[in-house]
Formats: sequence, structure tokens, C-alpha cells
Amino acid sequence: MWIIAFLLLLAVFTLPQWWVGRVLKSHSDDREDFPGTGGELAQHLIKVQGLEGVTVEETLAGDHYDPKDKVVRLTPDKLNGRSLTAIVVAAHEVGHAIQDYNKEKTFNARIQAAKFANVAERIAPIAFWISPLLAAMNPAASRVSLVVAVLSVLASTLVHLITLPVEWDASFGKALPILEEGEYLNEQDMKSARQILLAAALTYVAGSLASSLNVWRWLKYLRR
Repeated sequence: MWIIAFLLLLAVFTLPQWWVGRVLKSHSDDREDFPGTGGELAQHLIKVQGLEGVTVEETLAGDHYDPKDKVVRLTPDKLNGRSLTAIVVAAHEVGHAIQDYNKEKTFNARIQAAKFANVAERIAPIAFWISPLLAAMNPAASRVSLVVAVLSVLASTLVHLITLPVEWDASFGKALPILEEGEYLNEQDMKSARQILLAAALTYVAGSLASSLNVWRWLKYLRR
């Protein structure tokens, strides 16, 4: 029973990230029938939606929208690529720019939650690292440090789960209607686009769940 429970738990934490990666990769081949790149579509949508002051630029830190600098940042394969994944992910990130432009409360709440998640993600590895060092000098302090690390990881995961509605809206409340109404994709591509939009909405959550697996290899020390 314990083995089955462990396998089920492992599936819950790892399958979402595997599925997200699989969906995005399966539609990553460039298409000669697409008139422009993901970056060009993002710039076009920004203009059409009247998002004044919003720009597009390349990043190596993952596709995202930066509300501070008002920039849609896309990785090279999305910015310069003509794949279905590039087109749909670009629309998703512009969806976040629309949320910001409209000053939607859920988006603003997500920004604050993301700041907390970033702090928690920085604290966790430091606390994990110093815990073994403290064990030799002060076992009690070591346990406290480990508890802080575990709670930081779990808090970060929880924050990403809380922000899921914002990601969902960027995909299905913003990007999907834009792609449908603008007739940017044919009917067959729209079916695949829905999968990609779901993957885009789950990207942060899936990654956060996968990273939470690190907690389990440290929890055994709490029992000592």
C-alpha cells in the first residue's frame, strides 16, 4: 500500500510537468504556412489591443510578462519561431499584458503572491544547505532550519496554485478569444491551440509541483 501511495504521489507531482513539456514540444516545429513569428504576433496583438507602452523582447529566463517594465518576454524559439507553440504562447503572454493594462484585481494579487514565492524559493535552498552544517553544532537549530526550508518550498507551491486562475484567464479568457475572433489559426490548429493554452496555464504550477519533490528527501531528517 505504501508503494502504491508513493507511486500515485509521484505521478501527481511529476506527470503535469511531463505533460506540459510534451504538449509544447509536439507543436514546436516551424510552419511555412504561418505568416509571422511568435514575436511578430505578440507585437501585432499589442497594437491591435491598444496596449500602449508594452514592448516585446528576447529572454533566456522563460516566457513571461514583466508588469514592472511592461515587457512581453519570449525565449528565442518563441520570439523567432513560426511554430504553433510560438504563436499560442505569445498570445498567452499578451493575455497577461491585457490583464495588467485593465488593472484586473486578480492579476495585481498574483504579482504580490509571485513576490512572496520568489522570496520563499530563495530561502529554501539556503535553509536546506545550512541545516546539515548546523546539525553538528546545534541539532535543534538544524531542525528549525530544515522546517523553514520545507515550509518555504510548500509555500511557493501553494502560491503558484493560488495564481492558477490568473494563468487560466490569460489562456482561455484572453488568448483563446483573440485567436478565434482574429481567425489567426485554422480549425484544426485551434484544437491543438487549446491544448497548448492549457499547458501554458499549467506551466508554473507543474514546475512548482515537481520542485516540491525535493521536500520529501529532506523530511526524513525531521524524524531524527
